[in-house]
Amino acid sequence: MPATLIPAFTPYYTKENLKWIIAPSIANKASVLRAEINASTDISPIVADWDGWDVTSNFVDVPNVNRRFTPKIPGSIEASDSSLTTYLNKAGTDARQLLPRDAAMWVLRMDAQDVGGRLMDVFPVTVASHSKPFEIDGSPMVVISFAITDEPAENVVIPA
Repeated sequence: MPATLIPAFTPYYTKENLKWIIAPSIANKASVLRAEINASTDISPIVADWDGWDVTSNFVDVPNVNRRFTPKIPGSIEASDSSLTTYLNKAGTDARQLLPRDAAMWVLRMDAQDVGGRLMDVFPVTVASHSKPFEIDGSPMVVISFAITDEPAENVVIPA
């Protein structure tokens, strides 16, 4: 009997679907409430780029003197150094006010829009720094770096 075929799927383009939500508080990162999302700020329109925002596992070798092959087991889990690059506003009201240095908050990354039943990752963070790499020909931006302070909740269902 052949393996079960994966159900039909619809691929999508990241730029038209990715949402970056800044939440002031989340009671349970594994089960975010719609009211918590509604009380948050969608900064997607000002995000020019991002770095990190992934969770990886280290591996531990488990050698056995009776085998040539060295198996591995999952080890510690860590998140990459992460940042969001956002545009600055000429009037001065931009992500710097929403994301002040040393502020603790939550970053929600919704991969396919804010649609109930789809998935998101929930990152507990502290804002680490603001860096402003100005260029002569371009819109001014600020790179906001984050310390991910606890294990993120991955593949959390977005509430309706």
